[in-house]
Amino acid sequence: MLGRLFHIGADVFRLNFSHGSHADHAANIAAVRALEHAARRPIGLLADVQGPKLRVGRFAGGRVHLSAGQTFTFDQDPSPGNARRVQLPHPEILSAAASGTTLLLDDGKLRLRVERARGGHLECEVLVGGPLGDRKGVNVPDMVLNIPALTDKDRSDMAFALDQGVDFIGLSFVQRPEDVAEARAIADSRAWIVSKIEKPQALDQLDAIIALSDAVMVARGDLGVELPPEEVPLAQKRIVRAARAAGRPVIVATQMLESMIAAPAPTRAEASDVAGAVFDGTDAVMLSGETAVGQYPAEAVAMMDRIITRVEADPGWRQVMDAGRPGTDSLVSSAIAAAAGQIARSIGARAIAAFTASGKTALRVARERPSQPILAIVTELPVVRRLSLAWGVHAVHAQDAHTMTEAVARAARLAREEGLAQQGQTLVIAAGIPFGQAGSTNSLRVTTVK
Repeated sequence: MLGRLFHIGADVFRLNFSHGSHADHAANIAAVRALEHAARRPIGLLADVQGPKLRVGRFAGGRVHLSAGQTFTFDQDPSPGNARRVQLPHPEILSAAASGTTLLLDDGKLRLRVERARGGHLECEVLVGGPLGDRKGVNVPDMVLNIPALTDKDRSDMAFALDQGVDFIGLSFVQRPEDVAEARAIADSRAWIVSKIEKPQALDQLDAIIALSDAVMVARGDLGVELPPEEVPLAQKRIVRAARAAGRPVIVATQMLESMIAAPAPTRAEASDVAGAVFDGTDAVMLSGETAVGQYPAEAVAMMDRIITRVEADPGWRQVMDAGRPGTDSLVSSAIAAAAGQIARSIGARAIAAFTASGKTALRVARERPSQPILAIVTELPVVRRLSLAWGVHAVHAQDAHTMTEAVARAARLAREEGLAQQGQTLVIAAGIPFGQAGSTNSLRVTTVK
């Protein structure tokens, strides 16, 4: 099935560390790497760590029912709860909450408002009631909690995943730039950090979080719990726009083709949702339950691929991308990347080749959303895999060039071998002199494939 999904169109496989053992994940990583070897194409692996899960304690009967208008108390008493109280084993919430604070339980199905906070107790009014079971989740959209984004479990999972050679670490429940900085220090350049934007507090420091991240994810699951539903599409557009402006790959995730967990075709609304994310300018769209536990994983990937392909073939999509193209900054490399797209469009080039050590040149070209595919020529295999997340990039592992003449010849040969250009077609090449020095993109060449 992994092979089918890859050949249908999947570029990155996500490992959800909220579930499964390290042995389970190791087996899946080995299977993907074996597939990569057989297919002779790089495949990205995203290790998504759980993050700090906030949960209520346990109830004497395993479950209670809360009614709208009643009073319910959260405290630190570990004894089983009842219909009037339960333990909240998170002193950070108990100390930070104040009168008027909103608490959401069980993915937002229940809503409570704090009436009084005192002595480690939160006395609340139930605004929206319903059944509440053991260890159900708690969301606190009104508060920035003084808790790290990485728990002890996350640190253990990160260490394991990095030792296994994953390409991306998905950082859950990011609230502040400091959360990203902590994960970056642990990763130590061994993987890209993908910051999952799923807390309203992250939107308050969005640009600073993106600046420290290698990529971002619009994680609409928890974001949709903590934000009103009408705010989620606007937040998605804002995050995608900010990530593209910063030249960071961005993923839109959660419930994209949800009905395909149990049905062979999506709803029309779901197809429109995927198309909307593509029109927003996202680099990638992600399937979750559809491929993890769904009955139609291959059909879901094929449908996603069909929607993306159809939208990007539409003239309206091209107009939107051109109109939303970010302005260039003062960096020479950014100007070269923008010029590569402009020249390729003006002369009708078949592809744009980018020699890149760190992947940044390819990302800068991708940021422009050119009409041509981007051939990234990379010396380090981990960087080739990481570029699997970037829009329009076809990355290959090859030796670095030493002169511009050698670079032009190598780019033309690889473009022909990879099926991106044929003899007689034109290629635009972005490179840096001296070669092999990260961040030195300063040259453009145009060549005809021989």
